[in-house]
Amino acid sequence: MEARLDFFGNAVAAKFARYINSAGKVISDSTLPASTQELVKLRASQINGCGFCTDMHFKDAVHAGETAVRLNLVAAWREATVFTDAERAALELTEQGTRIADAAGGVTDEAWADAAKYYDEDQMAALVSLIALINAYNRMNVIVQQPAGDYQPGQFG
Repeated sequence: MEARLDFFGNAVAAKFARYINSAGKVISDSTLPASTQELVKLRASQINGCGFCTDMHFKDAVHAGETAVRLNLVAAWREATVFTDAERAALELTEQGTRIADAAGGVTDEAWADAAKYYDEDQMAALVSLIALINAYNRMNVIVQQPAGDYQPGQFG
């Protein structure tokens, strides 16, 4: 498969990517645990069917020391015993925030309160921002049919 648009070669797209990558740096520099950030990015990418991002975030997480067992179980996190309660709360918020169109009321108060038990206000801001950001990345890549499989950790910075 070949991408419909060279997102990195087009001036408008590249400028947009630079801006949202800057937003991503704010999140990666936050106190939201890096492992939680990787789990969130992987789960949203799975839900959205973004092969490029699923591949990228799996590889980045492994490169950062995450185990293949945990990463392979992200899609079945409710049944898996390898995630902390905080990670489970973040994954639930991710799923509800990603599937907004599927839920009449959006994110439930229960999901929000559960996550807020484990993350302070700055971490919640980072978590919400990350969910929004990865959904934007997923949509860009799905729309342009960015091929999956060729990404190498560190390729983009």
